[in-house]
Amino acid sequence: MIKKQINQNDRLKLELLNSIEFNYVFANKPINRLKNITKKPEGKNENKSQQLDSLKKKINSIEDCKLKKNSHQLVFGDGNIDSPLMIIGGAPGEKEDISGTTYSGDDGSLLEKMLIAINIKKKNIYTTYAVNYRTPLDRKPNTDEIKRYSNFLQKHISIINPKLIILMGSTAMETLTGINSKISLERGKWKEVIVKNTSYNIIITFDPSYLLRAPENKKYSWEDLKKIKEKIKYLNLSI
Repeated sequence: MIKKQINQNDRLKLELLNSIEFNYVFANKPINRLKNITKKPEGKNENKSQQLDSLKKKINSIEDCKLKKNSHQLVFGDGNIDSPLMIIGGAPGEKEDISGTTYSGDDGSLLEKMLIAINIKKKNIYTTYAVNYRTPLDRKPNTDEIKRYSNFLQKHISIINPKLIILMGSTAMETLTGINSKISLERGKWKEVIVKNTSYNIIITFDPSYLLRAPENKKYSWEDLKKIKEKIKYLNLSI
């Protein structure tokens, strides 16, 4: 057997390959020959549960918050943390404040019926609120309260990282999008919002608590639900 001599050009090429920060994998197959060295993004070592627990503690530790002082407890979020669908309401009501879970009152029963109408079970999605404490007499959160909790909400979304987000009610709409016009003008339209450098598909619709007070608007919510069902089918999501 004759040993192949390595000429000067081959030596230079070899030195060049060794000087580049890549791992080259040589095999018989003509694929995956180049393996790039990448660092894991900061914070990715934590799983979702740990990140959510950390965020919950951070919200619960805020000071000088009148909402926190006048509430029984923090209502953070519940459901399937790996779901591609995330629902964000405005703020918890009396029953949610007592139970500590989202949509546990009459509005929760209506939400379950709305979801079942498009073949989705509430336990298979993730639900939370834009503001995590009940407001006095269930009033709409004011601008300062919305601004204070908007950063928490963005972090919450970033952790769950859903494919679709349903914003229920004007508070959720304003907190995430900054839009403070009438919800009747914004509902039923797919929009994109960027949260921490990631784009999310969102749709705005009426909150179940509002529909209980104004049942004549349920027909509009049904139109929104059909659009949500179509989007889920188009994206081939399993919920």
